[in-house]
Amino acid sequence: MGVVLLGACAAWSLVTAAARGGRPEGVLLAVLAVSAGYAAGRICGALLPVVAPGAGALAGLGLAVAAPHTTVSSPFVSPLGHTGATAALLVLSAGAACCAAWAARAPGLRFGLRLLAVGVAVTAGVLGSITGVVACTGVLLCSLAAARMPRGPGLAGLAFVTALVTATTWATAGKALPSGLTASLEGRLTPHRVLLWHDALGMARAEPLLGAGPGRFGELSPTVAQALPSDDKPHSAPLQLAAEQGLIGVALLATVFCWVLYVLWRSPRATPVVLTAGAALTALAAIAMVGNALSFTTVTAGAGLLAGMATARPLTDATEDPGAPDGVSVRRPAPWA
Repeated sequence: MGVVLLGACAAWSLVTAAARGGRPEGVLLAVLAVSAGYAAGRICGALLPVVAPGAGALAGLGLAVAAPHTTVSSPFVSPLGHTGATAALLVLSAGAACCAAWAARAPGLRFGLRLLAVGVAVTAGVLGSITGVVACTGVLLCSLAAARMPRGPGLAGLAFVTALVTATTWATAGKALPSGLTASLEGRLTPHRVLLWHDALGMARAEPLLGAGPGRFGELSPTVAQALPSDDKPHSAPLQLAAEQGLIGVALLATVFCWVLYVLWRSPRATPVVLTAGAALTALAAIAMVGNALSFTTVTAGAGLLAGMATARPLTDATEDPGAPDGVSVRRPAPWA
């Protein structure tokens, strides 16, 4: 199912590009990064269920600190702030560290990995990413509460949060919220970002089926033309897809996210690991609703990597049956037996 969905995303970007003269390279690269990350995560999570997410957390933290888009002068930061790759990489790092902590058996190692997650949140504050601080703290708290939460209701709650953030973003773009709430959100999101959302929604209304074509938002947006510097993005993944690939592109993106939640629900990993990864991916989705996070290959590959590690079947003789009650492990023959 995952191959079919990701293939459909790639194929639809080619269809809209052929019809509107767009540039599908960015979408194709994102699909490739997610696919490669997911495959690598399944392999690494099966072989090294503790080391792999721990190493991934350190790698994501290093990329967030060292990457050029973290500097104040970067066009990906000004004038919209650290709501792109910086916050996304940090929240994925925090999620991976918490997943590794739940997979670890030694109390000292588990404490150290959770301390790493706390350090990621602190790093977000040092880098000036308020979004990253909030998201990393939320992932850490959700991870601590995951031991007492059933898998199904927990994932359903994450899906509801994603739907709520999406609805709020679209309502803000369409000026459908009360004036007082709209003014409050514009103050936090910046008026420039809201204007970009208005432009994207206008393009979606003009071309609801095929959109304006992949990569053409910057050419057609009046707000982008007036902004300097600019990264030519509307800073909202669903609104960008709606503007450039129509409502079918948005539907494909939503279906891929639902598929991720489904494979997490069916994962043989322990419920705390599954819910922690789900919380991190939900936080990433929320960041992508109001930022340009999915425009960076490191973020899309990292998301696939985390999802793969959280759904991998460890090469041990005892795993958790997704159909069994939470916390109950059943004996199964090892793959090599």
